[in-house]
Amino acid sequence: MNTLSDAWSWLTSAAHWSGENGIWHRLGEHLWLTALCLVLSCLIALPVALVLGHLGKGGTLAVNISNVGRAVPTFAVLVLLLLTPLGTYGEWPTIVALILFAVPPLLTNAYVGMREVDRDVVRAARGMGMTGRQLLLRVELPLALPLVLTGVRIAAVQLVATATLAALAGGGGLGRIITAGFNLASTPQVVAGAVLVAVFALVVEGIFEVVQRFAPQWARGGFG
Repeated sequence: MNTLSDAWSWLTSAAHWSGENGIWHRLGEHLWLTALCLVLSCLIALPVALVLGHLGKGGTLAVNISNVGRAVPTFAVLVLLLLTPLGTYGEWPTIVALILFAVPPLLTNAYVGMREVDRDVVRAARGMGMTGRQLLLRVELPLALPLVLTGVRIAAVQLVATATLAALAGGGGLGRIITAGFNLASTPQVVAGAVLVAVFALVVEGIFEVVQRFAPQWARGGFG
């Protein structure tokens, strides 16, 4: 209990919220890194998954290849990248490692969502004379959107938690609070940093839950 009360005291101290090493600054760094990696991961994974899901070809191979990334620890990938020439380019080793970590759930959920679209609906749309592009954007994507967003939500929450590794490579984010706590042998600070990451992940989860609830209605209006 003393550790928890000390962690609460650390979190409620105004001195720990301001300045370059303060919580607000580290939270901003963490948010930026998470958002950047999520956007880049979506740009890589979603077009591939949607096209392969639309065509119904090569998707299983792509998903299996992407899932190999789940078997390799992100920390191991980060260490290996730091040993390559990429390690001299600031936070890029961390960004690449996080992207490789986020791609599998994005690719898998988007592909499965596209393939689970009712084939009778697809055939009816083709019978109405829809082109492949119209079929993808107006029929398949809106129907697959819940699963696509589930993949994005999973990737986002995982990125929030895993982005703490950036601190081990000299980057910013909430992980710096945890590593600083270890360096100072301050258990309350380590616990406080872990709590901040957990709360941030829960907030992100809640935001995506709201988005998922209203996205299908928006998709029907936007693509219909």
